[in-house]
Parts: sequence; structure tokens; C-alpha cells
Amino acid sequence: MLNLIRNFSIIAHVDHGKSTLADRILEACRAVSPAKMKEQFLDKLELERERGITIKAQAVCLNYKYGCDTYILNLIDTPGHVDFSYEVSRSLAACEGAILLVDATQGVEAQTVANAYLAIENGLEIIPVINKIDLPNADPERCLDEMSNILGLPKDPHFLTSGKTGEGVIKLIEEGIIKLIPWPQGKNSGSLKALVFDSWYDQYLGVVLQIRVFEGSIKTNDRIAFYHSQKIFDVTHLGVFDPFPRKIEVLSAGMVGHIACGIKDIREIKIGDTLCHANDLHNLEPISGFKEIKPKVFGGFYPGDENDFEDLKRALEKLSLNDSAITYQPESSLALGIGFRCGFLGLLHMEIVKERLNREFGVDPVVTTPNVSYLVTLTNGEQIVVENPGLLPDPSKIREILEPVCVVTIHTPIDYLGQMLEICEKKRGIQKKLQVYGSKAVLEYEIPMSEIVVDFHDKVKACSKGYASFDYEFSHYKPDDIVKVDIRINGKSIDALSFLIHRSKAYEFSRNVVEKLRTHIERELFEINIQACIGSRVIASSKVPPLRKNVTAKCYGGDITRKKKLLERQKEGKKRMKMLGSVEVKPEVFLKIVKEI
Repeated sequence: MLNLIRNFSIIAHVDHGKSTLADRILEACRAVSPAKMKEQFLDKLELERERGITIKAQAVCLNYKYGCDTYILNLIDTPGHVDFSYEVSRSLAACEGAILLVDATQGVEAQTVANAYLAIENGLEIIPVINKIDLPNADPERCLDEMSNILGLPKDPHFLTSGKTGEGVIKLIEEGIIKLIPWPQGKNSGSLKALVFDSWYDQYLGVVLQIRVFEGSIKTNDRIAFYHSQKIFDVTHLGVFDPFPRKIEVLSAGMVGHIACGIKDIREIKIGDTLCHANDLHNLEPISGFKEIKPKVFGGFYPGDENDFEDLKRALEKLSLNDSAITYQPESSLALGIGFRCGFLGLLHMEIVKERLNREFGVDPVVTTPNVSYLVTLTNGEQIVVENPGLLPDPSKIREILEPVCVVTIHTPIDYLGQMLEICEKKRGIQKKLQVYGSKAVLEYEIPMSEIVVDFHDKVKACSKGYASFDYEFSHYKPDDIVKVDIRINGKSIDALSFLIHRSKAYEFSRNVVEKLRTHIERELFEINIQACIGSRVIASSKVPPLRKNVTAKCYGGDITRKKKLLERQKEGKKRMKMLGSVEVKPEVFLKIVKEI
């Protein structure tokens, strides 16, 4: 039985045709009838179809008849974006082989390399596949050269396919997947050891876990335990997707399937955890590679209308049932009212969550400028993590502030190398590596994460006309000269606009924020002072001039002192108004400012 199972994944850069190739494999295995088949079949979310990206991993069990045998092909479709790299690594750990897919028109790109290295680290058999060979500008030879030079992979064997027309797919299955990928090792009679590589929430079953069984077998009503969370449950449901859910009686060594244990909270389960029978919990050697998923990017989510707070709360609760990587906790802002401080895996993850809140729950929150978490060492030696600039301790209690640093790998055509180097230097980058392969260059830089999360992606794409790609991975925390900038309006601090930034960039960024505020704040009958301050020192300021009423219009003649008295009285009145009047920054104005900064 084991020699007829093939567990494999498709890894690729975003938009290289991974989901389309998966469609052709489903068709070749006759898994879906033509009436039910649709494009990007394994992408369940409408957002995935529109953007052409895989957000949530899927696993499907396929049967393929070859010769006298029927093979079980377990295809584990993985997310392609850098934000979900841990999920990709756990999905790859459940496989014995990987199809490394490269677009014949684009060649090797940043996430191709990152995912290929993950596959190599997991000891997978890698099958190079050049996709989109039906396009007129396809250049398979160049792609093979790049795979050989950049990744060190042999040029042969390789496969040429077209996800659109289906060309080469049968050959890939028979001569690649079946012949080249090793079958799983393990014994059905041994102690249970399985890997949890995905989870989601089902309203009838509770939390459903996608697992790969390495040793032993699991049946309904078995009492199982999770090594890292130390939780114990009873199995209530077993099944596989082929590609529609089908209930089965047992999952044995080498198989991929899903289980339910009546778990109500998805946070009780950790992706990458090792599953075993409850009796073997203390004798288990866990599967390597586990780590806690921690959010890297933070932002405030506030309701557009204060009456929508409960709707936003319910929407976040329901969305977090299917995405354990989201963290959220209530916070209040003088400018925006009551909302939530949310944590995400990266910028794309944050963008997807906002979009899903809007589409699936009809909630359109105001989102503050994303920021990263800083490590603050206090004078007493204690270290704390600061995710919100408003929670930074008093400067007198701070010994040093450490900012997160990422290793960034950029793949760019050689024509744009100079501009790319300039962008990285402006982002306080330290060059680690520069290699040139024919018409393509590969750059490796150490860049603070705070410089990446705002506009780095846009700048890389803009200066390379969309041809460059980049990948980043958190490396370490580094002490640096980080300061907190407060934005004040008529002396009143606007907490939602406070930010942490490197001192060398504080003036330029603050000047930009102040000017945007000056443009968007409505004029009052009194002058409005806008200031950006580090502590008590003002580093940028601007003024919104008052609306003026012509109080001397009724003076048609007489002594000039009459007009002067009226103007002085108006001046005194404006002073009193400035002291008593308040300036309101409306949420829609705040949103415009956040988008334009």
C-alpha cells in the first residue's frame, strides 16, 4: 500500500500558474466532473480567485491509474506569498517531493528561491517544471539556466507544461510524480506520530485539522494528544478530500487527511504540532521544525462609525476562527474612539483580513498606519515588547530600543540594478551579497522591518516596471536610535498618529504628516497649530489659518481708531475660542492621511 502513495506539493512564486496546474492534475485524475469543474478549483475564497494567489492551503487525495496499479496522489497546495512561509514549511514537511514551478516568461523569482530552499531543508525530491510554455515569449532554456545557477539544481530531469492547455501534465504525473518522488516510509503497527499542517473552523465539526500520518494509525474515538500544547481530545471524525469531503474509518501511515475532535477554539491547536496517542505523550520524539507563529506587523482597526463597534468585534471573532495567526485586543484612541489593535503575519495578511471583513461581514474598518514590534530594554534590565507607540515607557526608564531586522532577497533584471541599490540604501539597508546571472541580478540586504512594511514593495515594483521581486525573512533585533514622534493639534496629542521611527528619518516623515494634516483639517474661526514633537522639542510645524469675518465692513468713515478697536476685539475673541474650542479630526480625514503618508 505504501509504495502506491505519493505525497507532493507545488511550490512557486505568486502568479506562476500553481493553481492552474493543480486544476489540470485534477482533470487528469478525473477527480472532478466537467460540470463541477471551475478555474482555480482548490482556491475556495473569492478573494483568492480575483488576486490569483493562494491564501489558505488545501490538500486533496487523488487516484491515478498507471499500468496495473492505482496510485494515491496526495497534492498539498500551499500559499505562495512570503507572509505565509511558516505554513509552506509545515506543508512541505508533510511531503516527500515538491514540484518547483517556474513561469517560462518570468524565470526564477524571489519566492521561487525561498520556497525551493524550504523544500531542500525538508529533504524533498525536487522536480523542476517550466510552466506557460504555450506563451509566445516563453524561454525555457533561460529558466533552466537560472534554476541551475541560482538554485544549484540539475537541468535534467525537467518537465515542460502548460497549465492553460494541459500540455505535458500526463508526462509530469507518470514520469515525474510517480517515478521520481519516493513513497512514504512508516509502519501501521507502530505508535502514532502525525503532523498538523493546517486547521480551520467548521460550524458543525468544530476545529478541523489537516494532518499527515508518519507512523501508526488513527481511528474514530481514539484518545489523542498534542505534544507542544499538551492538550488531549477524543477523535470524533476522520476524512479525506477527493476533492470533496469523504468520511473514512482509519488514517494510516503515509496518508494525508483531516480529523475533528470537538475543539471549539482554533487557538488551542498550533500549526506544526505533533499528534500522538494520549498514552505515548511522554515517550514521543516530536517532528522537528515547530515554532510559535507570532505576528510581525500591527495596525489599529477602528469602526468607520462608533455605532459599528459591535459589528467589527463580531466580524473579527468569526474571522479569527479560521485564521489563528490574527491577534486582536481592544484599544481606544482620542481621534478614532474604541477599536482593536490587531497583529498580522505581514502586510499582505493585513490587507487580506481588511478585505475579508468588508466582503464577508460588511464591515469597512478604518486602518491606521502599520507598524512593527520593538524590543525595549528598561534601565532595570527588564525587556518588554512594544507593539503600540502609545505604550512606549517614559524615556527616563529606557536603556535602549531594539528594532527588528530582516534579510531581504531581491531578484531584478540587470537594467534596474542601480535603482534597486539606491532604494535599499535609502531604506538603511546593509548589503550582504550581490550576484549576477546573465541578465538577472540577485541582491541580499539587511533592512529594518519598519522600512519594509510601509512602501518598500511599491517602490521595488515601480522602479523595475513590475519585473523585480523580493522576499524577506526576520533575522534578529538590533539596537538603534529609535525615537517616538507625537503629533499635536493646538497642544493636544493625537495618539492614533504617534509613531516610532529612526531619528535620521524623523524630520522628513514628520514634515510629511504635518503637511497632510494641514491640507485635510477643516478651517475654524481660530488658528490651528499642528506640531510634530520628539519629547518637548518641536521638529515640524504648520498652521491652518482661521476663517475671517470682515468686522470693519460696517465702518464707512470716521477715525481709523474705530476700525482698530473692532480688529483688537476680534483678535481677543479668537484667542478665547482657541483656548476653549476643540479641533476634531474626523475618521474619514484620518483615513485619507493614513493612505497618503
